[in-house]
Amino acid sequence: MEKFIIVPVTSQPNQMISANDVVLVAAGAGSANSSGTALTTTITYQGGKIVTITHAAQVAFDMRTAIQNAISQVKSTSWTNVALTISVPRDISAVTIA
Repeated sequence: MEKFIIVPVTSQPNQMISANDVVLVAAGAGSANSSGTALTTTITYQGGKIVTITHAAQVAFDMRTAIQNAISQVKSTSWTNVALTISVPRDISAVTIA
């Protein structure tokens, strides 16, 4: 069953992000979790696709933690609940996929 989180994006409609096949959620680019104050959070999927969430500076990895918790939460819901709308601690300005 496909599962998604829905995040608010400043000056845009909410964005739906897949919660399936996630292998890593990181603060900053790549897998380093390099900065607790990073301006991006990345979600890496099996197969190598990466979603980059651009946002205001994190405080102690709070955006990474919020995204990780949301993915865990939606994956634990009933199969009839395929999407979870979340609020995040920092404003999101863009969501991109590569």
